[in-house]
Amino acid sequence: MANSFSKEERVAFEDILEGFNDALVLSRNVSIYNTESSMMERTNNVIYRPQPYIAQSFDGMDQSGNFGSYTQLSVPATLGFQKSVPFVLDALELRDALQEGRLGEAAKQKLASDINVAIMNTAANLGSLVVTVTSAAGDYDDIALCDSIMNEQGVQNFGRYMALSSRDYNGLAGNLAVATRSLGNAKSDKAYERSYVGPVAGFETYKLDYANRIAAATGADPTMSTLVGASNYYVPVATQTAITGETQNVDNRFQTITVSSTADLPAGTAIEIEGVEAVHHITKSGTGFSKTFRVVSVINGTTCVITPPIISGQGGTDAELQYQNCIVTANSGRSINRLNVDAANINCFWQKDALEILPGRYAVPSDAGSAVMRASTDQGIELVMQKFYDINTMKTKYRLDTLFGVVNKQPEMSGILLFNQTP
Repeated sequence: MANSFSKEERVAFEDILEGFNDALVLSRNVSIYNTESSMMERTNNVIYRPQPYIAQSFDGMDQSGNFGSYTQLSVPATLGFQKSVPFVLDALELRDALQEGRLGEAAKQKLASDINVAIMNTAANLGSLVVTVTSAAGDYDDIALCDSIMNEQGVQNFGRYMALSSRDYNGLAGNLAVATRSLGNAKSDKAYERSYVGPVAGFETYKLDYANRIAAATGADPTMSTLVGASNYYVPVATQTAITGETQNVDNRFQTITVSSTADLPAGTAIEIEGVEAVHHITKSGTGFSKTFRVVSVINGTTCVITPPIISGQGGTDAELQYQNCIVTANSGRSINRLNVDAANINCFWQKDALEILPGRYAVPSDAGSAVMRASTDQGIELVMQKFYDINTMKTKYRLDTLFGVVNKQPEMSGILLFNQTP
């Protein structure tokens, strides 16, 4: 075959894959769902993934009136990321074998970064559990607040992860390495020598060399009505029927609400609504703390989309009782308090089942003139390397590709931690 990989190139590809696998730190800490290629092509690369059921229990022996159906909610997941690193080497550059190796190393690093960034963006933009701290990152209590908000709302107490910006992570490490703390124990020594934090308050912590930022809130806090008549509550439904009679799945992670003004509620804003209290998702008992939400998008001057929806039970349906996430003390003019008072790095935390990555696969023909090598990481993420020589220019084209999707199946099992917020 005219275009085929040499033994050296195959070894180089194996080295690239090994390094690519090592660099996928965050993808190891989210769920993996492997898709079937033919099915994904037929569904335009979209598949609906189920959210967990929440059961109800009742008192007494006679349960005659309590037999009802359960509403199975699902969310769309898309193979939406097609990342590629192409490069060209001519016949002179190929004399230096290291040249090819360095470009392959750079390609691997960039593709791994693309996957990690996609996971972080999904967590940072849709995580609805919002924790704010007035000071800089500095001690155990900061992380424990994230543990508390998850526990209070019934999030599983295993498989919890947190990714912090470098400055905030190092602030926590500094607490472990202060001069007044005795050295000679592994925790303090690692913090002092390598700025390493590790497990804290039930979370496996990771340091990011990049972090999303949230802007400071400006203007005035808007208001909204939580009266039943205002319909600012949500009724979960599994499917809906289109005007053509077709049944379609419904994405129940989002709700459109009506407010006094969206002028100062840009997408990404973290909010709490006066009189809306978070509940434990299993017991439905109030936590004593406000439910937090994120603005996902703005529709017009008075309506916006938030996550999660306000499932308060005000509609009285079984689905609401099953998935109730808050208690509302109704009032016509409740204040919407914005929590991102000051600009800050977004530190993400999540339970493993909240985030999911979907590895995809390209059907690249191996007999169409180009040399093709493919291999998969431990998480099933495929890396494809292709090579093509152009006799006209004496240039060899290389490209490394990966196809994947990322979805936040449950925003109420993921959140953000913001430091340096003015009270």
